[in-house]
Amino acid sequence: MTQCKNNSELKLEVLETSASGNKLTPISEFSIEGHLSKISINPEKKYQTITGFGGSFTEASAYLLNKLSKKNRDKVLQAYFGKEGANYSLTRTHISSCDFSLSNYTYAPVAEDMELEHFNIEEDKEDLVPMIKDAMSISNEGFKIIASPWTAPPWMKDNNHWVGGKLLPKYNDSYALFFSKYLKAYKKEGIDIWGVTVVNEPHGNGNNWESMHFSPKEMTDFVQYHLGPKLEKEGLEKVKIFGYDQNRDGLKEWVDEMYKDENSSKYYAGTAIHWYESTVDYFPKALQYAHKKAPNKYLIQTEACVDSEVPKWKDDAWYWSKEATDWGWDWAPEHQKSWHPKYVPVYRYARDIIGCLNNWVDGWVDWNMVLNKQGGPNWFKNWCVAPVIVDEEADEVYLTPIYYTLAHFSKYIRPKAVIIESETNDAQVMVTAALNPDKTISVILFNPTHEKKQFTIELNNKTKNISIGKQAIQTIIITN
Repeated sequence: MTQCKNNSELKLEVLETSASGNKLTPISEFSIEGHLSKISINPEKKYQTITGFGGSFTEASAYLLNKLSKKNRDKVLQAYFGKEGANYSLTRTHISSCDFSLSNYTYAPVAEDMELEHFNIEEDKEDLVPMIKDAMSISNEGFKIIASPWTAPPWMKDNNHWVGGKLLPKYNDSYALFFSKYLKAYKKEGIDIWGVTVVNEPHGNGNNWESMHFSPKEMTDFVQYHLGPKLEKEGLEKVKIFGYDQNRDGLKEWVDEMYKDENSSKYYAGTAIHWYESTVDYFPKALQYAHKKAPNKYLIQTEACVDSEVPKWKDDAWYWSKEATDWGWDWAPEHQKSWHPKYVPVYRYARDIIGCLNNWVDGWVDWNMVLNKQGGPNWFKNWCVAPVIVDEEADEVYLTPIYYTLAHFSKYIRPKAVIIESETNDAQVMVTAALNPDKTISVILFNPTHEKKQFTIELNNKTKNISIGKQAIQTIIITN
């Protein structure tokens, strides 16, 4: 039977993405039979304020967009940044090259150029800069950009190599200058960079692609005595500086050093984290610890993807099935083997984002926006999955189920929304809720089970009976 309307009934809109084929599909009729679980929403209990959701501008993505027809290039950018699309509000890009570049390059190629007189961003002007500017022209509300170097110019490092090594102390000021030169060069192109991280993945990445190592103290000293003062001196003090920028399992030692005292904390705007340590655990205790250590600082997830995997082309079922063997199983120490089972790609995203939102994370950024059928281009052949896959030769575009999963959050939880208390008595379902600036409340449900679930959703003494399909994600927008 269908629930009858009454004066105490919540007014809401429901959109569902599911293994059965729904893709942000409006659901208006709910067949309710038998037991109902409960979802309670309490807007009086507030948590963190949301910075945004989105993905990353990489040379690989920008290059592929330039290979598509104008129609399909615009289709992809509208899908991400248009109001009718995912409406991304927080993004990331790389400073100089990364693994998802076509080759190794740096903006400061001349060795011993301490004042960086030869600094230039010419490499970015063909693909990366146009992609960002086109996205800016499409976005009605705009979006923030966090920029991350994978390494300093190799000549500044103790191994004079793209991969690994450490920044030599004599180049601390040159590396700080590198950031200010970058920020000003992008500003000249009409692109404001909102925030930077000191380096991507300071633990390194197994000596595979561009990287540079920092200890927590080395990074904090660099920020405290070089980068922070340099940006301040150059009138760039509004640019946010984020520390760490790697996996959550190592979070405690980093925030302990970063926020040790007022001086060490001064120039840090927040902490950046990735998800790669595990495919099943979102590390709630580590996230809570980081928040409590610095409750007034940002805590932003800056990178995530289905890694070391060639994407499946136009095969929605794969993204909903337990097929993506986790490569971590091959190298993880024995005590971490359980963190790396086979997993459902859509589940990994939904579980992690909800888990993050329920544990003080205020921003969540995916990795590459666009990759091809191989999972590249990538100079190291580090193939990965993106929410949008293209066949650049045939000029075709595939919006995967991951794209729709991310849109459930980015489209309906807007910047300056506040996470509010939400609870359910069904332990098999995950839920989070946010109060948006326009006073609507977005509730996101994730049902990973193979059975339909039924709920009474309750807010301010008003209720509504709803259901969510098996293997599904729902966004419920409450307007009263």
